[in-house]
Amino acid sequence: MTARLTSETIALVKATVPALEQHGLAITRRMYERMFQDPAIRDLFNQSHHQDAAQPKALAAAVLAYARNIDNLGVLGGAVERIAQKHVALNILPEHYPHVATSLLGAIADVLGEAASPEVLGAWGDAYWALADILIGREAAIYRDLATRPGGWNGWRDFVVESTEEESSIIRSLILVPADGGAVLRHKPGQYLGFALDLPGLGTVRRNYSISCAPNGRAYRITVKREAEPNVPPGAASNWLHDKAVPGTVLRVAAPAGDFFLDAPAGAAIDAGHPVDAGKPVALVSGGVGLTPMVSMLETIAAEQPDRPVWWVHGARNGRVHAMREHVRTLGRRIATFHATTFYDTPLPEDRQGEDYEARGMIPVDMLVQATPSDTMFYLCGPKPFLRHQVRGLVASGVSTARLRYEFFGPADDILNDDGAKLAAD
Repeated sequence: MTARLTSETIALVKATVPALEQHGLAITRRMYERMFQDPAIRDLFNQSHHQDAAQPKALAAAVLAYARNIDNLGVLGGAVERIAQKHVALNILPEHYPHVATSLLGAIADVLGEAASPEVLGAWGDAYWALADILIGREAAIYRDLATRPGGWNGWRDFVVESTEEESSIIRSLILVPADGGAVLRHKPGQYLGFALDLPGLGTVRRNYSISCAPNGRAYRITVKREAEPNVPPGAASNWLHDKAVPGTVLRVAAPAGDFFLDAPAGAAIDAGHPVDAGKPVALVSGGVGLTPMVSMLETIAAEQPDRPVWWVHGARNGRVHAMREHVRTLGRRIATFHATTFYDTPLPEDRQGEDYEARGMIPVDMLVQATPSDTMFYLCGPKPFLRHQVRGLVASGVSTARLRYEFFGPADDILNDDGAKLAAD
């Protein structure tokens, strides 16, 4: 279905902004309730993102942002790209979109009651399909690109766990190779893989895990943190991968996706142009298991750009949970200008300052600014509170958003603002 945004449609949608500001979360909660009545549709989504209403909140901000900017959709280009990349990792197809449309319009009617007139519902139907057409077109282009590149594929491909390695007391790496013995697509450093995991008692669950190795054409490595709850999302998948994914285990994997990768121009599509930032000094800043995409970037720089100046800044609770420390040090010795600083929030008695870590506490933003050249590109990944502090602090210190790239694990929302200025994706 194709929809055209008329001036009447735009006016009607923008007129619903006050109602969305007041009832947006109720609408998105109801939308997911309606949609998840169909198990086949429910299983398309990463259910861990629906704990504590995280995804409904992010989607409410997305709907509001769309309504506010429906007459200027160009400002949402970067957000649309993030959604498309997430959808590809989940194997979302055009035939899934009508289910969302029906659930969204039904939820608007349920929550707004008489205020949801036929004219308002018609306008929102047109608005939904206008955005859906953009997403479907972009996703089709991504699918074509993935299918035609060497080692690429669409949908789910069987991979075998070749080996595993315990990186810390709570973080484990798995090396994955194709069951068919073929080559694998060379990912962009920083991207993630989508997984469809069949878990006893839970059925099929969808998860994304960052690739933690440089592209090599043969295998992928993912590095997974064991979450606290072993029997319910979000811990079910990570605990299963820690306890059950032994060498020989077969996993269903989607091709690499994501718009967070080394030297990606800000707001650019994943396959657009040449990397305009290549060669500039880079700061790889991470918290906890957020180091996984950074290790992929660091391995790539060590192999392909060893003269590129790198600042590696990582925060962990202590040495027991600090992953890949020696691997990072080994990579650093292959880079001509490499500065590494590790912060432990709560060091253990056996952790040695100056040897295991450099400083106590949280990563100070002023240190990042003062220690790096003025043209440094910042790549950041970690828990949402970590990112909010770092990204907002860097911007407040005068770092242009054009020099900032960031990724976090969970429903995407706006790190810089609280007003729902960006679209979110599941």
